[in-house]
Amino acid sequence: MSLNGSELQGIYAIVLASGWKLLWSLIVFVVGKRLIQYLINVISTSMNRHHFDESLHTFLIPAIRLSMYVILAIVIASMLGVEMASVIALLASAGLAVGLALQGSLANLAGGVLIMALRPFKVGDFVEAAGYSGTIEQIQIFHTYLRTPDNRRVIIPNAQLSNSSAINYSTNPTRRLSLTFTTRYSDDIDQVKELLTRVVQSHPLVLADPKPQIVIGEHGEHGLVYFVRVWVDRTNYWQVNFDLLEKVKIEFDQAGIEIPFHQMDVHVKNDSTM
Repeated sequence: MSLNGSELQGIYAIVLASGWKLLWSLIVFVVGKRLIQYLINVISTSMNRHHFDESLHTFLIPAIRLSMYVILAIVIASMLGVEMASVIALLASAGLAVGLALQGSLANLAGGVLIMALRPFKVGDFVEAAGYSGTIEQIQIFHTYLRTPDNRRVIIPNAQLSNSSAINYSTNPTRRLSLTFTTRYSDDIDQVKELLTRVVQSHPLVLADPKPQIVIGEHGEHGLVYFVRVWVDRTNYWQVNFDLLEKVKIEFDQAGIEIPFHQMDVHVKNDSTM
């Protein structure tokens, strides 16, 4: 079947119009992509200049970037002649299917929003949550990144974090350090308490207020158990912990105070008759 001149011109006009639409759409996409990156950089720089919380920064930037790309996609679809009513209807119908397929991701998104709204922790805090302990590195839309003390990176879904218990060790400036020391029942109580008091008070990082507490906590199976409770700045917690353990052992040895170890006495009774 041959086409006459008018039909060929009509096809040529359609192809030409479609070609221009595709060309302009490509230009808008390239320019829009660069514009989005520029705006993201401007927003990020402004947030840093105004000292926005790092948690808010790492959460908002990906969300803003995603929103801008959605707007860009709608603009390009409109330029290609796609009816907005059709797009909206398609998004509405697909939204249910996507929502069902991405229930976990949507739960993580909701969890991220809750974390940012309630602020149980922020970037830089040392927390214990979801079975891990470490420093919060980033709070993003769907996941929170945590660095453990042995330098592992743990990625925890926000839904899990928002629905489980968490301990934030960085909320308060000070922490109480609780240690226990066991001595023989035969050791002099006043001597032991005086020695522990001297060790605690001589440490420069132990706070004088609240006052350190040294008491007999229980009558243990192998000896008297002393509770030593001192307050320290949270950044000095582990250093004081290790220092006191070492210093008390040295002082006990010099004073002849033994730390009893688990032992069992076996008594053999011979009931045999001659």
